Amino acid sequence: MTATPVEPTVRPWEVHSGKVGPRHWERLAVVYVRQSTVQQVVDHTESTRLQYGLADRAVGLGWPAGRVLVIDDDLGRSGASAAGRLGFGRLVSEVSLDHVGIILGVEMSRLARSGADWHRLLELCALFGTLLADSDGVYDLTDVNDRLLLGLKGTMSGATRGRTLRVNSPTGGSMPRV
Repeated sequence: MTATPVEPTVRPWEVHSGKVGPRHWERLAVVYVRQSTVQQVVDHTESTRLQYGLADRAVGLGWPAGRVLVIDDDLGRSGASAAGRLGFGRLVSEVSLDHVGIILGVEMSRLARSGADWHRLLELCALFGTLLADSDGVYDLTDVNDRLLLGLKGTMSGATRGRTLRVNSPTGGSMPRV
């Protein structure tokens, strides 16, 4: 009996299904690195390492190393608002100037936890043909399904970002409500 060859494991975002093309490669690949707090940067070094490693993913998707820009100005800054996040502002500016072919992140919905900031970025990416890529795949915001999926991811991210509201419990005390 002969053994069946094992197919190599291909991660979803390593297969771009024709979404990545010459127009994208002519522009920059931007790796956006962010963690919410200084404590996370200190305690979760693996996350930081994975985020910086996305530059290699960009090269694997066809970008020359010299066309990969890493924006890491927002390490230790919350994504709750674009205010005070110089890196996010730079990212939005680069997209608006039509300099960006793709934005890479571990999870796209972590780019912005504010729905307004998130959807503004999605609109700009659609307008300028900028792709987004995370561990789940490559997204083209001009494609209605990709746009819907990323919109939902952003909405879910904003809904679960850990804000706790206090409400009165049936027993008279207060209890957390997420």
